[in-house]
Amino acid sequence: MRFTSSSPQETLELGFRIGEACSAGSTVSLRGSLGAGKTVLAKGIAKALGITEAIVSPTFTLMQEYEGKLPLYHMDLYRISGTDEFEMIGGEEMLYGNGVTLIEWSEKIQDMLPDGTIFVHISIMPDNKREITIEGIEL
Repeated sequence: MRFTSSSPQETLELGFRIGEACSAGSTVSLRGSLGAGKTVLAKGIAKALGITEAIVSPTFTLMQEYEGKLPLYHMDLYRISGTDEFEMIGGEEMLYGNGVTLIEWSEKIQDMLPDGTIFVHISIMPDNKREITIEGIEL
């Protein structure tokens, strides 16, 4: 599925729809360049899960856990080198947890992503709109 977002609010709303379609054990791969809107989409997913806490990209902490209707495990792998480092920080446990796992920069652990991963790719268009492609889930 392909969507176009003209604003952060539209990206947030699309994230909400994705969050509503997630269930325990869902893994969502968020891909796109810096500033594409991955964290905005994550905020929408968190809102759908009933999370009221402020969602920030865990670039320096690597992982952040939030409590809602389901736990949300939000990972930002921008600063890791690959699967070995991911395993060392215990990330694999969250891939198979009882909540929803969001992974920014998941291409760094591509071979470890579980079957059924939902792939979301955000591209910045020349007019500053976002083209968002979603695979692995029907909205």
